Amino acid sequence: MNYFIGIDVGTGSARAGLFDQNGQLLANHSRAIQTWKPQPNFVEQSSADIWESICICTQAVIKDAGIHPAAIKGLGFDATCSLVLVGANGQPVTVSPDGDDAQNVIVWMDHRALAETEFINHSCKSPVFDFVGGQISPEMQTPKLLWLKKHLPESWERTAHFFDLPDYLTFRATGVDTRSLCSTTCKWTYLAHEAAAGKSGWQDDFFNAIGLDELVTENYTRLGNDIQPMGQPIGQGLSEQAAQELGLEPSTAVGVSIIDAHAGGIGMIGMPDQKEGPTPQSLDNRLALIGGTSSCHMVASPEQRPISGVWGPYYSSMIPGLWLNEGGQSATGALIDHIIFNHGATESLIKASKEDGCTPYEVLNHKLQELADGEPLYSLTRNLHVCPYFHGNRSPRANPHLVGMISGLHLSASLDDLARLYLATIQAIAYGTRHIIEAMNAAGYNIDSIVCCGGGTKNPIFLQQHADITQCKIILPEEPEAVILGSAMLGAVAAGHYKDVQEAMAGMSRPGQTMHPHTDAQSYHNSKYRVFHKLYEDQIAYQDIMS
Repeated sequence: MNYFIGIDVGTGSARAGLFDQNGQLLANHSRAIQTWKPQPNFVEQSSADIWESICICTQAVIKDAGIHPAAIKGLGFDATCSLVLVGANGQPVTVSPDGDDAQNVIVWMDHRALAETEFINHSCKSPVFDFVGGQISPEMQTPKLLWLKKHLPESWERTAHFFDLPDYLTFRATGVDTRSLCSTTCKWTYLAHEAAAGKSGWQDDFFNAIGLDELVTENYTRLGNDIQPMGQPIGQGLSEQAAQELGLEPSTAVGVSIIDAHAGGIGMIGMPDQKEGPTPQSLDNRLALIGGTSSCHMVASPEQRPISGVWGPYYSSMIPGLWLNEGGQSATGALIDHIIFNHGATESLIKASKEDGCTPYEVLNHKLQELADGEPLYSLTRNLHVCPYFHGNRSPRANPHLVGMISGLHLSASLDDLARLYLATIQAIAYGTRHIIEAMNAAGYNIDSIVCCGGGTKNPIFLQQHADITQCKIILPEEPEAVILGSAMLGAVAAGHYKDVQEAMAGMSRPGQTMHPHTDAQSYHNSKYRVFHKLYEDQIAYQDIMS
C-alpha cells in the first residue's frame, strides 16, 4: 500500500491528512494560523507561521497513523489564493503598513486594493477580461500588486518572488520556482488556453496598461515562467531541509499545487453517483460547492462558456483539458459567525452550548426545531429577510462595494430572535447559490446536483435549505475532508501512482449521503427569493438617492 499526504491552508488554519492509495483517511491534524488586521479591509498573515503549522500537522499525522515516512510516496499542497512576498534570500518581505517583515502575506479576503481594482477595470480593454467574468476582483492578485507598488514601494523593490500561497508552499518544500496553472490562471490573469496553443500566457498589453510594466520588462520573472499543470512532479521532490522539517523522506514527490477550493473540486466532483463516474460531457449537471469562510461554486465543461459576473472560463485550471467557471460568495461561514457571535443573545448561546456540551450551531438548530413546533421550519423567517452582501458580492453581481441588509427586526434580542436570524442568514446564502446556478444554467449548464464539502456543509439545516431553495439534489462525499483529499490526489499523481488527475479522482473519491429537495417549500422560497432580489434593488436605489 502506498500513502499520500494532502496539506491544506485555509483562512484560519493549516491541516494535513494522510490517505492510502484508495482515498481512505488514516489521520488528520489541524493548527490555527495567526492573522493580523492592522486597518479596516487589511488582512495579513505570515508565511513562516504557516509553514511551521504545516510541519507540526504533518509530523502529527505520520505519528498518529503509525506509517513509516518511506511509505509516503507523494505530497500535495493547496491553500487560499493569498499573495506572498519573498526576497532574493528567501526571507519574507512585509506587506504591512506596520513594516514588520514577518507579515508578508496579503490574505485573499483583504480588500485594501478596492481603488486599484476600479482603476484596472476602467483603464484598458484586454482579452484577460473575457476570462474573469468581465472584470477583475479585489480578491485577485493584480490589484494587490498595484497597491504594493503605489503604497509600499520599498517592499515592491525588495521582492524577488510574488507567489500565490499554494505556489509558495511548493517552493518552500522543493526550492524550485514552479507555478501552478490553477493559481496563475484564476488569480493572475494568465491565459492558459493561449499557452496551450503555443503562445504566451502572460498578456503584455494588460500589464503595461495598468501600470505594472516592470513585470513585462523583467519577462515576468517575479511572477514565474515555469507554469505547470496541477499534480506534475516538481524538481527532485522534497529538499533535505523541508523533509527534515516535515518529518518525511528527502525526494518524496511533490505535486504542482492548487487553490484550496479547487482541491475540494477535484476531491469530489468526479466521484461516481451511480456505477460510474461522470464523463467530461456529463458534468453539465453537477456543481461543486466548497464551503468555508467564503464559498466557491465550481462547474466544468469541455466547452468555453463566458458568464458575466462569474470567474472564468479558465482552461485546465481545475480538471486538465476542461474549462472551469467559478462562482462564489465572499462571506458565508464568516457571515454566519458574524451574525451569531455579535448579537444580544450571543452570551446566552455560548452558555447553552457549554451546558449542553454541543456546538453553538447545534444549539440553534435545536432551538429552530422547538420554534417550528410541527410547522415547516423554513417558514420561521416569513417576515425576516437578509441581504448577505456583508463583504460585497463575488458572483454574479461582481460588486465588492455592496453591503449587508436585514429587514424585520424587533425591539428584542432573545435566543429565539437569534435562531430566526441565523436561519434567515443561511437562507440568504442559499438564495445567493440559486442566483449563481441560474446564471450558470443560462450559459449552457443544466445543474440539478450539488456536491458539497467543508464548513456549513456539515450542518444539516444549511444543507436542507440549499436543497430546497435550489431544488437540487445534494451529494456528500464519503470522505468529508474532500479538500485535503484533493491535495493528496496531486501527491499521488506526482508519485506516478495515478497517471493523471482524472484517474486519481476516479480512484480516490466516492459518494456518501444524498439529500433531496422538499418540493412543498418551493412556493415559499420563490417568494423569499423575490425579496432577496428586491433587497439588492433597494440598496442600489438608496445609493442613488444619497449620491
